[in-house]
Amino acid sequence: MTTKLSKDCESKVDEQLLVAQAQQGDKAAFQQLYLRHQGRVYALCYRLSGQSQLAEEIAQDCFVRLWQKLPLFRGDSQFTTWMHALVVRQALNSVKQHKSFWARFLPIEASQAQSSGKEHNYDGLDKLIVRLPERARIIFVLHAIEGYQHNEIAKLLNLAPGTSKAQYHRARNLLKEMLS
Repeated sequence: MTTKLSKDCESKVDEQLLVAQAQQGDKAAFQQLYLRHQGRVYALCYRLSGQSQLAEEIAQDCFVRLWQKLPLFRGDSQFTTWMHALVVRQALNSVKQHKSFWARFLPIEASQAQSSGKEHNYDGLDKLIVRLPERARIIFVLHAIEGYQHNEIAKLLNLAPGTSKAQYHRARNLLKEMLS
């Protein structure tokens, strides 16, 4: 138990050092931070966007933004907490921008037909989550997976807390249908 505890402390100290070095412009330190967190950032971007290529693009945008904003990190919270909030905001903005760009070219029926995909038999929750309608998917990910409260989601997405709750329950019911 003490070895795990000491490894956790070493990891936090190591991360603090990497953050401090990256804040001074050390690209190798930032690369180490990228390597540590890219899997989690990509997973969050994938769950929010529902598309692997878009998730890769959004994750890269998140790390570019992280590099730009890193000097603003004051250490009031853990680096991972600060990074997570930045990634969520950036990912939501990117999803919104991507959707508005493609909405000009794709008729609504085509995008809805693309997301229905009833003929596929998927294994794994992530593959089911990406089949949810966009708003329900985003709210489900933020609440059920990332632990945000409905009032926090409402502020992030500029909607009423009741709408967040309704979309979350819609997502849960759709997932139950997909699983049965």
